[in-house]
Amino acid sequence: MLALRHTAPLMAVMAVALSACAPTMGPPPPGRSSPPPPVSGSAAFNAGDFAWSQRSGGNIIAGKVAYRQGTTRYTCAGSTVVLTPETAWSSRRMAALYGSAERAALPSDEVRRRTPTAPAGDAGPYVKRTTCDEADQFAFGGLPDGAWYAITIARPVGAPNGGTVALMRRVVVRGGRTVPLAM
Repeated sequence: MLALRHTAPLMAVMAVALSACAPTMGPPPPGRSSPPPPVSGSAAFNAGDFAWSQRSGGNIIAGKVAYRQGTTRYTCAGSTVVLTPETAWSSRRMAALYGSAERAALPSDEVRRRTPTAPAGDAGPYVKRTTCDEADQFAFGGLPDGAWYAITIARPVGAPNGGTVALMRRVVVRGGRTVPLAM
């Protein structure tokens, strides 16, 4: 039993490390940015839809930013990472801001320009926050089962004046497990 307690955290760390090898999504080529898909149906904010996210649970998201554009590596060190519960409203908002409700890597300025077209509402009280560490890692614990959107800003390593990229990724947690998340 003692070996199992020490093996599980090691397996989680190995899973995060291996997931860093996954292909990354870059932004669209300059000048070829497509508009976000149209939002259909009611996009009204409803605080009651977020109630599930306020329960405590046994799930953990162990995240790592491994984003690259060509040979340029990006870092999230010191940046805030937000975790937004998935609801009908937040899914429509992600689609409006990022052009996807699954995953995206877009110039931060482009996401800001899209903000006026996104469904209005304040999910702030339901959003969880942490800070990305110097190794480009972050974690959220005590999460109930459900789907979440992890979002952070990354900047090019060694280019302090380089453009920042907004990274968004949907992640589902269930069963009191640690879920590795590569962004």
